[in-house]
Amino acid sequence: MKATGYKFLHMAQAAALGIVMLLGAVSDAVSASRIKDIVEFEGVRENQLVGYGLVVGLNNTGDTLKTGHFTKQSLQAMLNRMGVKPTDDGLDSKNVAAVMVTAVLPPFARQGSRIDITVSALGDSSSLLGGTLLVTPLLGADGEVYAVGQGQLAVGGFAAQGDAETVTKGVPTSGRIANGAIVEREIRFSMTGMENVKLSLRNPDFTTARRIAQAINAFLGTSAARPSDLTTVRVQVPTSYRDNVVGLLTDIEQLRIEPDQLARVIIDEQSGIIVMGENVRISTVAIAQGSLTIRITEAQQVSQPGPFAEVGTTTTVDRTNIEADEGEDRRLTVLKPGVTLQELVNGLNALGIGPRDMITILQAIKASGALQAEIEVM
Repeated sequence: MKATGYKFLHMAQAAALGIVMLLGAVSDAVSASRIKDIVEFEGVRENQLVGYGLVVGLNNTGDTLKTGHFTKQSLQAMLNRMGVKPTDDGLDSKNVAAVMVTAVLPPFARQGSRIDITVSALGDSSSLLGGTLLVTPLLGADGEVYAVGQGQLAVGGFAAQGDAETVTKGVPTSGRIANGAIVEREIRFSMTGMENVKLSLRNPDFTTARRIAQAINAFLGTSAARPSDLTTVRVQVPTSYRDNVVGLLTDIEQLRIEPDQLARVIIDEQSGIIVMGENVRISTVAIAQGSLTIRITEAQQVSQPGPFAEVGTTTTVDRTNIEADEGEDRRLTVLKPGVTLQELVNGLNALGIGPRDMITILQAIKASGALQAEIEVM
């Protein structure tokens, strides 16, 4: 019976150890990132398109043609191409608006495929709700037409106004057309026969680039990958993937690594937002935050003579109350060497410091040389 108990205890300990190891492996797997999420493959990229067009069918919310010269000229040119010869006096409509049309051409987009477009008012139009975009060529950076857009706008916002009040929701001067443009020209790029593939890190880092190369070499069993700098990892296409570069990239992008990151503190002074990375460390430093608050309250009291007094009048007298808070309850906090991010936040919160004051304190710690991190102000 005793031996059975020892055996059961040993099995329980082994099971507990296995659970701990399994949880550790799961934690490492969760913290690791896929290569496809932290790199971009050279040549596989999007391209920006832009165009100028007209939106018609608005409910008296278009551009003012008398003041919008470019809208009037565009409308006249369009009607002239259609054989209509309008006069200046005849162009007095509020149902037309000049717009800029933008789109993103996906990689390997083929001729005849459709892409989404965004339409934004260019003139003084108050709303594009209910409008229809006329045929608009979309140009690339080289000036060539790569797509043509047209269709009914979907506007999420609206505006309504009366004599005494105006209500606006969202942005009524911007809308989208799903699948509103047809690709007319392809960007030629072939992956067949490639001998080298370049991976570009979205967040350049030497350590991360080396880890990517090590993971790829371990998967391929060769030294095909080598980082050329902190941004680029060059991969030699193995013989087994010579005519299957797509298969190579598919296998590579599923590999997982642990990206490294710089110790950085991001500060947005306008909104008071502070974002600190986990590698931020603080050397020995003492922090005290004091504030002087003076509150002045003005009040008026009625002063009147006593009952049956022969002289005196009722009047108001100013009463001033002044309070001064010198922050005596503020304490001095000493941060030990190499404190973690959590310890830093806890120490500052113990002083009752808000985000605005914390920004100033972090900048002061950096100026003293005790903050082992880079501060980036947005």
